[in-house]
Amino acid sequence: MSHPYVPRDLNLVDYAPNLLSQSTILAAYGLASLFVVSLIRVISGKVPKISKTDRWLMCWWAFTGLTHIILEGYFAFSPEFYKDKSGFYLAEVWKEYSKGDSRYAARDAGVVAVEGITAVLEGPASLLSVCYSYRKIVQLYSSVCNFPWAALWHCCIFYDFLLGRR
Repeated sequence: MSHPYVPRDLNLVDYAPNLLSQSTILAAYGLASLFVVSLIRVISGKVPKISKTDRWLMCWWAFTGLTHIILEGYFAFSPEFYKDKSGFYLAEVWKEYSKGDSRYAARDAGVVAVEGITAVLEGPASLLSVCYSYRKIVQLYSSVCNFPWAALWHCCIFYDFLLGRR
């Protein structure tokens, strides 16, 4: 079966099309995200000395930490997600996401490395930012570390563009 990714000659043996629609994928992600944010918001409200701003920051760090660990972790450690025929949600997410950036389906080494490091280091650091007394230090670490990965990601796109691959 042919795939929907560009370049069309990208070699994806045994590609299986998405079983879930884009709207289903987004709705499930939105509902799960809303659940996490609501749960953290309620739990943080039980602690009297936490400001409203810190409560929202706790929600953000929980959301981003779980996103890094679950979504990006699955991508980094599941090299053949595009072959999934079961409709497994995380495989469906990455097949859909790859329509916007085929380097994910192609398992570009730079993308896999960045996503793997993000899942293994930044995800847990983000979750640590929710609970511990030293969260300001961990938040600084996570925020500062995110910059080089984002810069590398954009440089790779620009490099591909200069070579005419995008």
